[in-house]
Amino acid sequence: MSSPSSSEITTACPSCGKAATGRYCANCGAPLAGATCGSCAAILTPGAKFCHRCGTSVGNDASTRESRTNALPWIVAALAFLALFAMAAGRGFNASRGSTVDGSQNALPQAGLDDRGGVTQDQSAGVRAPDITSLSPQERADRLYNRVMLLATQGKIDSVQFFAPMALTAYQMLAPLNADQRYDMGRIGEVVGALPLAKAQADSILRENPNHLLGLILEARLATLTGDTAQLHSYERRLVAAQKSELARKRDEYVRHEDDITNALQQARKSLGIKT
Repeated sequence: MSSPSSSEITTACPSCGKAATGRYCANCGAPLAGATCGSCAAILTPGAKFCHRCGTSVGNDASTRESRTNALPWIVAALAFLALFAMAAGRGFNASRGSTVDGSQNALPQAGLDDRGGVTQDQSAGVRAPDITSLSPQERADRLYNRVMLLATQGKIDSVQFFAPMALTAYQMLAPLNADQRYDMGRIGEVVGALPLAKAQADSILRENPNHLLGLILEARLATLTGDTAQLHSYERRLVAAQKSELARKRDEYVRHEDDITNALQQARKSLGIKT
């Protein structure tokens, strides 16, 4: 007797709990085992609301179409960057440190990276290209993340838009991603306005661990950007409640993002009226 195919197997939908078959729940539209993203073809986590790779919303309702429309400029920007990057590679991107790049005049004018990954001033004309050929994939992603975050704090929006696609590409090459890497991707998505992408990373973090401080912080930041006060306070309460038990785990990502955690907890207590 032949075994039933995957489309005939009945399971409980992880989102609504109804009995479901196939790749999507007929009741709520949530993806089931074997479902793939309609935009990038990545395999979706059962019950996911967003694709973990490209941030596209899952489902066929109006909100999905709106999210895809909002994400379109970001996709176009990423493709444009990849084309530029390919041209630069053909012109000797792997040249020695100190060579200049024929790129955007807004991209860190007269700035480069030192041997520790920091930003240094370069008095020569043009933009210094950081030599990342000798770095590991994780080191490349870390260096690009730090650069994007620094540019964002300096208000150099054009430069952020220029370097962010490179940073996201570096993180995508690390897949499967851990919580630390997802938080970094989410923060990059946040500062460039790619909120569906950032939301996908936050959801993925909390799906693995509902109390993960970085996932809660990212969700709270996104709720602030969208003006959803109810959601913001909900995530802030969860953040404060999870602080003690989560920090006791001494996760490496909590050490790396200690400032983000400290600031988020202070803001949450202030917002909720909790006295320290």
